[in-house]
Amino acid sequence: MQYRRFGKTNLNLSVFSLGTMRYLANAENAYQTIEKALALGINHIETARGYGKSEEFFGKALQAGLSVPRSQLYITTKIPPTVDADTMRRYIDESLEKLHLDYLDCLGIHGLNTWEHLELVQAGCIQAVQEAIADGKVRHVGFSTHGALDLIQAAINTDLFEFVNLHYYYFFQRHAPAIQLAAEKDIGIFIISPADKGGRLYTPPQTLKDLCAPFSPLELNYRFLLSDCRITTLSVGPTNPEELIAPLQVADNIDELTAAEIAAFERLANQQQIALGTEKCSQCYACLPCPENINIPEVLRLRNLAVAYDMTDYAKYRYGMFENAGHWFPGMKANRCTECGDCLPRCPENLDIPALLEDSHERLNGKAGRRLWG
Repeated sequence: MQYRRFGKTNLNLSVFSLGTMRYLANAENAYQTIEKALALGINHIETARGYGKSEEFFGKALQAGLSVPRSQLYITTKIPPTVDADTMRRYIDESLEKLHLDYLDCLGIHGLNTWEHLELVQAGCIQAVQEAIADGKVRHVGFSTHGALDLIQAAINTDLFEFVNLHYYYFFQRHAPAIQLAAEKDIGIFIISPADKGGRLYTPPQTLKDLCAPFSPLELNYRFLLSDCRITTLSVGPTNPEELIAPLQVADNIDELTAAEIAAFERLANQQQIALGTEKCSQCYACLPCPENINIPEVLRLRNLAVAYDMTDYAKYRYGMFENAGHWFPGMKANRCTECGDCLPRCPENLDIPALLEDSHERLNGKAGRRLWG
C-alpha cells in the first residue's frame, strides 16, 4: 500500500480508503471487513450519518478492539448540510457517540449538491463545525458533492474546506477543472466510488475487457487515477472482506502510466470515435439549460458508453436514477423532450439532440433506480 499527503490536512492517507456504505449485512461482517482492510494497509475509513447502521457498526468494531491503534487510523464521517448550527452540533455529537470516538479526523459536509446547500453551509452550519474544531471534536473539514462543476468550484473557492470528495474517472472527466483548482489550493482530493459510479467496472462487458486487455477495465481506471499525483485516495466499498483483495492489487502502483497503459487508453478513445462517429457527444455542456430540465450531457454520456463499449448495464443503472434520486442525480428522463429546439443552435457539433435523446431513452429505459441510502 502506498500513502499520500491529503492536501492541507497533512494527513498521510493510504491511496485506497475503506468506504462503509455496503458492508452492512451485520456487525460481524463489518468488523471482519474493517480488519481485512487494516491488514492490507488501509489507514483511512469513511462512513456517514446517512449510511444506515454504518456508524454504529464501526463503533462496535472499535469497542471490540482493532489490530491497529486509534492513533494510526484516520476516520471520516459525513453529515448533510443543516438548516442551523444547533442541528449540526447535535449531529456531530450523535455521530461521535455512535462511533465511540472522542474526535473525528475528518468531517465531510455530505452531499453539497445544490446552491441552496452551499448557502446553508455559509449561513450557519459551518459555524458549528468550526466550534467543533476549536473544541477538539473535529480536526479537519471538507465536503462531498454530486453537484455541478460550477458549484464545486464555488465551494472550493470559499476556502472553508480542506478536502473534497469528487466523482472523477476515466469515463467521466467533467470535473477535471475542479481537480486542478483543488490541487492549486492544496485541498485533499478523495475520489468517490471509482469501481461502481466509474462504470460498474467490476462486471465489465466483453467489448470493454477486450479493449483494455491485457489490463482489466477496473485496473485501468484505478491506474488512470493513481497515476495522477494530485489525487490522494480512492474509495473502495466492499460488501465483505474478500471483495477487498482484487482492487488492492494495484495499491502499490502509483507511478506514471506505462506505454502499454497509454496504448489501452488510445484504443478506448479510438473505439468511441469509430462507434459513435458524428453522433458522439463531447460533453461541452453548451446545450444546457434545458427547458424540460433534462440533463442532456449526462444522458448522452451514458449513450456514448452504451454504443461505444456495450456498457449498457451501467448506462441503464445510472439512467434509471433520473427522476428517482433527487439532488443526488438530478434531471428528467430523455422522453420528456418536447423537441423545442432550444439546444440545437448551442451545440458546436450540430448534433440532432432530440433524436439522440429519443434513442437514448429507447436503449436505456428500464426499472427505476434509487440511491442505496436515499
